[in-house]
Amino acid sequence: MGLQDLRLRIDAIDDRLLELLDERARVVADAFAEKRRTGLPLHDPRREQQVLARVERLQTERPEAVFPARAVRPVFREILSACLSVHADLEVAFLGPPGTHSHAAAQMVFGLAARYVSAATIPAVFDAVTRGSAEVGVVPIENSTEGGVGYTLDSLLESALMIRGELVLDITQSLVGQNEDLAVIERVYSHPQGLAQCRQWLARNLPTAQLVASTSTSNAAREAANDPAGAAIAARLAAEIHGLRVLREGIQDRMDNSTRFVVIGKEDAVPTGDDKTTIVFSTPHEQGALKRVLEVLHSEGLNMTRIESRPRPGAQRWQYVFFTDVVGHRSDPPVARALPRLQETCAFVKVLGSYPRAP
Repeated sequence: MGLQDLRLRIDAIDDRLLELLDERARVVADAFAEKRRTGLPLHDPRREQQVLARVERLQTERPEAVFPARAVRPVFREILSACLSVHADLEVAFLGPPGTHSHAAAQMVFGLAARYVSAATIPAVFDAVTRGSAEVGVVPIENSTEGGVGYTLDSLLESALMIRGELVLDITQSLVGQNEDLAVIERVYSHPQGLAQCRQWLARNLPTAQLVASTSTSNAAREAANDPAGAAIAARLAAEIHGLRVLREGIQDRMDNSTRFVVIGKEDAVPTGDDKTTIVFSTPHEQGALKRVLEVLHSEGLNMTRIESRPRPGAQRWQYVFFTDVVGHRSDPPVARALPRLQETCAFVKVLGSYPRAP
């Protein structure tokens, strides 16, 4: 069979794919109509996780498969996003401007077809979702190098919004700028997290440069684009957007540098069987108070995957709260039993959401 015949076969297969995509979109429309009738939210992270895991597993298990299994998830994520956009205008707020790691994380969760709303700060993301100008928001909550993101933790504590999903994104930091010669760089712009993640590299390679904090890595790239003696720590995407060169890539101090992002909304997610619950609590200033909390979690057989203390905003000095992740949904019996017991033990308890664990 000649090349032209093969191309005609490819065209015919593409035609069938388009017909199947249209058929899927029509069935999704019927599903959305049923959701509206019963009052269910249109965006269901549990169902999306199930669909993506199922098709990826099927492709992996097919002995005759040629299409790469690792490509199945991103392809179907775009299909899910496009079907959703046809029947519902999903608006997603993120820490902007475009080109930030938060923007990339939001696109990994919701695909390219969602409508993205850029917010200048993390509290502004929360405000956009609270006011209804966005249905959900995506914000960083924790970095594997620098720990918790304070603005997100404080906003979760003070807001009525809930965590309804999570994503872990590998973060590659790049030095971007106008001039290849590092000797001319006098200032390095970045978000405080970006500067912290590259602290050792900066000390070795740009020891005299002034480190300038910016509201986001993308804003830092924009500042570097206007400063001939400046550079920025940002993502490659931000360099492309602002017309900068990638001077050095992979400058983060730890190669396993990852950031955990959470999806926030007005309600959390329904159980999936593989969930996580985030709780914040405070304890009285007395001996053994934290030990009693940990004993409650232990006695219910709960696996605590994270605990971090932080000063409580607006409280007296040295008043701390503890942010804790446990495996399980708050409707699961072990978590449901533990929560009232924590209320009895702690001075303050708040559930920040139950949601599917990141794959």
